[in-house]
Amino acid sequence: MKRKPQAILFDLDGTLADTAPDLAGAVNLIRISQGLPAVDYEILRPVASAGARGLIGAAFGISPADSAYPALRDAFLENYTHHIAEHSRLFDGIDTLLNQIEHAGIQWGIVTNKATALTEKLVPQIGLNGTGCVVCGDTTPHPKPHPAPLFEAARRLDVPPEACWYVGDDLRDVQAGKAANMVTIAAGWGYCGETQPTTWDADEVSESPAELGELLRDFS
Repeated sequence: MKRKPQAILFDLDGTLADTAPDLAGAVNLIRISQGLPAVDYEILRPVASAGARGLIGAAFGISPADSAYPALRDAFLENYTHHIAEHSRLFDGIDTLLNQIEHAGIQWGIVTNKATALTEKLVPQIGLNGTGCVVCGDTTPHPKPHPAPLFEAARRLDVPPEACWYVGDDLRDVQAGKAANMVTIAAGWGYCGETQPTTWDADEVSESPAELGELLRDFS
């Protein structure tokens, strides 16, 4: 991290945006429709970055290999599509961080495993304007932790991958970033799953967007 980045790429859910309330709500609507009690938000929030797989796993105790999974996934996606931005918002400090990045003349973009249809619906509703690129889970043949989406984002921004930082709140984000030869920054303010970001071997761990801004200020 000795050089100023030419671009900073961000994961979406759990990194730029706190989308867990609407994701958790979508899976709990299924339980309620089946006469089951809602699962506590504190149980669902840590797995929100894993999308349908993580939330259905936490709410129903099944995996994608289970025969009941496809129907639950479809119901989850239907619910989420209709309630995608009721409670979702940018994390505190993200607006300031993005303004700082732009003022420094650095490009920024989004690389998410969220499907294109959902991402395109969500991004404008939560005020993520000015992004240089949006690469989704179905943009390339392989989602993260494969590096293909990160390579595609760097290509769209016309920046060498090694001149990019990648910021994410999940181990697979760090794995993808390393595979793409990017500087990796764990977003400790995000959902982070069941493991601690300090164990991911990221180049840096930032506990808040403001802390990431301080790191960037060292290169201004």
